[in-house]
Amino acid sequence: MANKIAFVFPGQGAQAVGMGQDVFDQYEVSRNVFNQADEALGFKLSDIIFNGPNDNLKQTANTQPALLTVSVALLEALKGRGLAPDYVAGHSLGEYSALVAAGALSFQDAVRTVRARGEFMEQAVPGGTGAMAAVLGAERDALANLCAALSADAGAVELANINCPGQIVVSGTASGVQAVVERGKDAGAKRVIPLEVSGPFHSSLMKPAAERLAGVLEQAAIADAAVPVLANVTAEPVTAASDIRRLLVEQVYSPVLWEDSVRKLIELGVDTFVEIGSGNVLAGLIKKIDRSVNVISINSVQSLEAALTPAG
Repeated sequence: MANKIAFVFPGQGAQAVGMGQDVFDQYEVSRNVFNQADEALGFKLSDIIFNGPNDNLKQTANTQPALLTVSVALLEALKGRGLAPDYVAGHSLGEYSALVAAGALSFQDAVRTVRARGEFMEQAVPGGTGAMAAVLGAERDALANLCAALSADAGAVELANINCPGQIVVSGTASGVQAVVERGKDAGAKRVIPLEVSGPFHSSLMKPAAERLAGVLEQAAIADAAVPVLANVTAEPVTAASDIRRLLVEQVYSPVLWEDSVRKLIELGVDTFVEIGSGNVLAGLIKKIDRSVNVISINSVQSLEAALTPAG
């Protein structure tokens, strides 16, 4: 059962100005990915990725295609080097990188789709009326109950990202999230940290964005996945194109079941997780879920070459 490999891909929050520059410089296959992104979008996304400013990169409509581009550029440099996944998964936006890795979506279609996804998510809720916060130390069920109780009085607030034991992100109306900040201790939270985001992602307030995204996904050529993809919405492997399309729409307003996805992969025999993309956020989460698995972060030329060099 064991000795299976999962490729995992980060989502929003992992971005940094200059990410992927060394890969662009070093590998022609990676350079092609950045060039394809610029061409597909009709502007120099690569310039924002490499040079910023950070305020531009931080805009959701730029962040999403930027992170996808860096992940796929690293993935292309990895291809044909003897490392292949048995499963793939991505955190929120990272699911699109996973779908490219699984052959279900072309990179050009993916980059255009996530650009639109970012715009729709930014536009779904008027600025300042939605919010998100990270809740540390609370049990999932207790926090879900608290959110349900607060939603009735303070305004909608829901579980958005189940990241790892003791780290859950809530999302919803600014007033609802503020109520969780004030009353989080009722659910056993040690701390509640408001997040700097442009909207209440992965909450029911995102349904207008999901409806618009459904129209874009109708135009995208989605194929059956050659490698099973763990869907954020269900934490179950999917391969059928019709399921992938439907789940990508639901994903916008549903919680990201990251902890459940990682546990499912381990249950399926995965003992090595390879995080491909900017930063090492997922590596940290995976280690908090299960210390016994191997986690490799590939986020630079150096880490990529090190991962491929046999030990000893």
